[in-house]
Amino acid sequence: MTAIHDVAGLIDRFTGTDGVHQTAISALRLARATEPTPPHCIVHEPALCLIAQGAKRVMLAGETYIYDPSRVLIASVDLPVAGQVFRASAEEPYLGFIMKLDPVEVADAAIQARLAPPADAATLRGMFVAEAQPALLEAVTRYLKLLETPADIPALAPLVQREILYRLLRGENGWRIAQMTSSQGHSQRVRNAIQWLREHFNEPLQIDAFARQVNMSPSSLHHHFKAVTAMSPLQFQKQLRLQEARRLLLAENLDAATAGHRVGYESASQFSREYSRLFGAPPVRDSKRLSAQGA
Repeated sequence: MTAIHDVAGLIDRFTGTDGVHQTAISALRLARATEPTPPHCIVHEPALCLIAQGAKRVMLAGETYIYDPSRVLIASVDLPVAGQVFRASAEEPYLGFIMKLDPVEVADAAIQARLAPPADAATLRGMFVAEAQPALLEAVTRYLKLLETPADIPALAPLVQREILYRLLRGENGWRIAQMTSSQGHSQRVRNAIQWLREHFNEPLQIDAFARQVNMSPSSLHHHFKAVTAMSPLQFQKQLRLQEARRLLLAENLDAATAGHRVGYESASQFSREYSRLFGAPPVRDSKRLSAQGA
């Protein structure tokens, strides 16, 4: 039995029902789907995402990242995306592994791996797909097997998690992961900009003042922010606003005007227009559809 089949068997055992399941390991969630899913918009946090069975696509702005048991998806910064499982069935369900990447732990592992981004490294996209290496899959298998012995998790999970990080960092794209921990240069400034936008997405965004706040010129901010996120700061803010508005419509049963105002829109018509463009339906119709689907 190959490593990926071992991983699939363990995920199958510890899910059982469709959905995303938090495990006894705080950094680890497992996912299952017995049929293809519609696109689901989320803010994707830094994580290693591995598929043991099935296939998924993740859409970032105009880009599409496809991964399956042969490839892993890695996000190194917070990114608003749409994810869609497109290969799944009751006989062969989609089985996914999501391990959160903590920048402090990544930095420690990068030191141990004696790895640092090249001095002349370009600012690159904060999401990419890489080959699922056998050594990585073996470490993932051991990580999952800890769920069989919960008493061992506090002592052993951090050790296996560190090995997983080490395997990622020693891979072909390891320096791209290490870049997320850099305390200097454009990567750090873009991370600061993303964090500010996540905390203040409902506030007006003046690009000149925003650029000064993150110690960049407006042109440099636009160039490097788009290199990492595939969108401008204003487009990024819009995605955050619309995703939060969708959550408010569903979770708090707000009307469209109130939800739009809550996330920073002054014009109800502009909110409805941009919401429809992203989600394919006006706010009220979309929230009714999601409620009927049990989202």
